[in-house]
Amino acid sequence: MTERQTIKLVREGPYIAEVEVTLIETDHEWAPYVSAADVRKLDEVRLALRRGDLKAAARMARVFEMKPVAAE
Repeated sequence: MTERQTIKLVREGPYIAEVEVTLIETDHEWAPYVSAADVRKLDEVRLALRRGDLKAAARMARVFEMKPVAAE
């Protein structure tokens, strides 16, 4: 079993969060996968963004706001 850090993106409304999680790689057919704790972290970030609590989301992830750009 090996583990490696990666970034998962969570998008909710006009916000995107970069959440750092650990991918677990094994010989199992469902590999790679994330731990239950990392899944809860992703869900907590998503719920914080959904309710507009950017401070809570920013404690667990890097948060960005998306703005439309006019193409010319």
